[in-house]
Amino acid sequence: MMLLDNDQLRTFLAVAETGSFTKAAEDVHRTQSAVSMQIKKLEERIGKPLFSRTGRDVRLTSEGRTLVSYAQKMMALNEAAVCAISSEEVSGSVRLGLPDDYADRLLPRVLAAFSRTHPAVEVFVECHSSNYIATLVRNGEIDLGIVTYADTGGTIVRREQLHWVASESMSAAMQDPIPLALGGEHCNWRHAATSGLNRARRNWRITYTSSSAAAINGAVAAGLAISVLPESAIRSDVRVLTQADGFPALPVCEIAMIRAKHATQTVHNALAEHIERRLNNLMPAEQVA
Repeated sequence: MMLLDNDQLRTFLAVAETGSFTKAAEDVHRTQSAVSMQIKKLEERIGKPLFSRTGRDVRLTSEGRTLVSYAQKMMALNEAAVCAISSEEVSGSVRLGLPDDYADRLLPRVLAAFSRTHPAVEVFVECHSSNYIATLVRNGEIDLGIVTYADTGGTIVRREQLHWVASESMSAAMQDPIPLALGGEHCNWRHAATSGLNRARRNWRITYTSSSAAAINGAVAAGLAISVLPESAIRSDVRVLTQADGFPALPVCEIAMIRAKHATQTVHNALAEHIERRLNNLMPAEQVA
């Protein structure tokens, strides 16, 4: 009987969920070459291709789509078994805040895994700017926050490269001055974008200001402006710009967790530890078992 390897299935799901071998490598804390090797071994075991690759696009084949549902059930059952044996069931509720920049890509994967292992816990989510989330945490109005470290401080749990993004047509990227869609005046990414363009002696103007990642992504995808986003917030309908396109290098974005003083219960610890474990990409891949 052919047995499937759980580690390979976990990597397979990461590629399927992110649509990228590079992003999947961050999720599973391995190098991109190691991820490619695991997928190759799984495809050899299955005897069918699981992904079709066109340029930088990675899409599931029909066999891959079939395997996804089975892999999810196998991973959920494995996590539930470990949780049931290793600890008592945790119950209660947690209030979590984070910017919608992170919510779109990070939140579904993180909370889906948490709900499988902690079905008796309710998680209430609020999306605001990092600074506002920090205020809510300080005031005790929410329990935990996932925020941009440069804006709020906290415990760093993840680092991601910031990227320039434009529509596939790159129409906005070729304008002079360059139209920008960015956060408010106190946004750290806005400062990184404008100061970088100033150093590169590129003319720019702010055409869209919003704390909503959905609004900024919409302006970018429509070709009305370019913006700056971390790796996890980049959607498939935009194009990443590099120095070869005439745009300066950007700094790394540090994602942090902050916790309210009252958030010391088992249920708070369970979600905080789960988020740190799922988001963490700070450990070198060679040190991860």
